[in-house]
Amino acid sequence: MIGVLGGGQLARMLALAGYPLGERFAAVDPSPECGVRDLARLIVAAYDDPDALDWIAEHCDVVTYEFERVPAASARRIAERTPVHPHPGVLDVAQDRLIEKELFTRLGLATPAFVAVSTRAELEVAAASVGLPAVVKTRREGYDGKGQFVVRARADLDRCWDELGGKDLIVEALVDFDRELSVLAVRSAAGEAAVYPVVENLHHRGILRVARAPAPALAPELQSAAESYARSIMAELDYVGVLAIELFQLGDRLLGNEMAPRVHNSGHWTIEGAVTSQFANHLRAITGRPLGSTRALGHSALVNLIGTLPDPDEILRVEGAHLHLYDKEPRPGRKLGHVTLVADDPDELQERLGRLRGLVD
Repeated sequence: MIGVLGGGQLARMLALAGYPLGERFAAVDPSPECGVRDLARLIVAAYDDPDALDWIAEHCDVVTYEFERVPAASARRIAERTPVHPHPGVLDVAQDRLIEKELFTRLGLATPAFVAVSTRAELEVAAASVGLPAVVKTRREGYDGKGQFVVRARADLDRCWDELGGKDLIVEALVDFDRELSVLAVRSAAGEAAVYPVVENLHHRGILRVARAPAPALAPELQSAAESYARSIMAELDYVGVLAIELFQLGDRLLGNEMAPRVHNSGHWTIEGAVTSQFANHLRAITGRPLGSTRALGHSALVNLIGTLPDPDEILRVEGAHLHLYDKEPRPGRKLGHVTLVADDPDELQERLGRLRGLVD
């Protein structure tokens, strides 16, 4: 049995990918209404509940997690008795933006200029050093645009410090990038690795809205560079499972933004758009099975369904559309599901994407 810390939509899609492989699942989540509730043995408990963690360690053959905010101490407790992939040390990196940026820099992946700060006075100095405008982020706990503040003038610094709670912060130069990209890769315990095509991502208010794969008009050199960075980071961390790296493109350069040590929203297109989905490959990696091909099957797009749900029948009338609902109650800003589109060529994909966005936006 495979244990999952977290029971949301990513755990749900892992279970859906695992059942054809004969896998069974258990999950820990504080909510009895979480998305995986009908697909796994659900233990309703906090992520640091010792009884829940010990049950998972005793009854599961391997354990993974669906989001990087799982307490590293919880993963370490389980790892004393049962393999955890990616290993708990990866969480120490992914949960701290400063450590993450330092890793990127050490391995040759350039990043926006950054300075760590821990006091209001240091924030003033860092803003002057990096230059304005700048993005100030909490070192920990930020996701989907949370824990961030754009400082455009020195007069914004007091409000920034107050809104971010006076925590340890990182100040980054605000990059005028051409577009946002991501690369997903997978690595087995034996060191076998494979990389998916780079994806172009469109965000709104910090939430991914649309992704296209392969990224349109991407120079082969940038695909190769992204693959090299992903492989080097996975090797450095002795990584097992799927890893996502978010990138900025500036002309013929890539800058590292952040990484997610898990299956990732920008990789949902792989369910229908790749030979092997990110979910199936993650399960293959953590259970010691051979990795599957990451080759794209034509051209794909992902459209997230945020806050409200359109008419499912209208979506399914769009040729090449595949609807995935997460069994969640609608509320503003909540990811309720996604649609993946597949097509044989990019023009056909763009036409279908236009029809679909007319139903969703």
